[in-house]
Amino acid sequence: MKKKACIISILVLFCILLIGNKAYAAPSPQSIPIPNINVSVNNNSATPTNYVDNIKLLIMLTVLTLLPSIIIMTTSFTRIIVVLGFLKNALGTQSAPPNQVIIGLALFLTFFIMMPTYTTINNNAIQPYVNNKINQQQAITVGEKPLKEFMLKQTRKKDLQLFMDAAKMDPKTDTDHTPIHVVIPAFIISELKTAFIIGFLLFIPFMIIDFVVASILMSMGMFMVPPAMVSLPFKILLFVMVDGWYLVVKSLILSFS
Repeated sequence: MKKKACIISILVLFCILLIGNKAYAAPSPQSIPIPNINVSVNNNSATPTNYVDNIKLLIMLTVLTLLPSIIIMTTSFTRIIVVLGFLKNALGTQSAPPNQVIIGLALFLTFFIMMPTYTTINNNAIQPYVNNKINQQQAITVGEKPLKEFMLKQTRKKDLQLFMDAAKMDPKTDTDHTPIHVVIPAFIISELKTAFIIGFLLFIPFMIIDFVVASILMSMGMFMVPPAMVSLPFKILLFVMVDGWYLVVKSLILSFS
């Protein structure tokens, strides 16, 4: 009986291996359809015009990639977002308003403040270039002039002089003829300084509330109660009573006048 059982087991194992080899065997090359791949290069299409069009497309894609940075660094967005960030920290609210709301408000305020500049650029540079009245270089030269004028109005002379000296420019150079790569960094540090000044002024009333609440809690012996938790409702109440969002937005808009 043991010999019969061994023989039956060997036969079953042999059948399993045979069926497995037939099931998982690699198909023959004749059964696999091979696609016909044909790669050809037409040298007749490589004309200078096509090369120029490809370069223009590459430049356009590059500009679209850098567009967020251009919007942030050459407009009023930097000052607005920094001031709103200081305001949120001064209030002491962790997630109200959310960052998405803060960024959205900063973007729409930027569009509102920069609309006259964008309108001038569109009328004098973009539309004539689209209508083939001026070439690309002329459009860039005409378009950067209103933007540079806006930045120069908000740039301190000390900051502009710093980058003019670093670029080894003639000190007698007129500001209207200052290159755009010198104006942009000077404009950014000027915007940061202005935003920090506004943020400091925003912190003062809320800091006074924190001091008063902390003094009252200490005099009452309530050392275990966090002063920030008690002062937060009073800071929100003060901000609402004085219509804080109206005053902050109005101050930001007037600061660019």
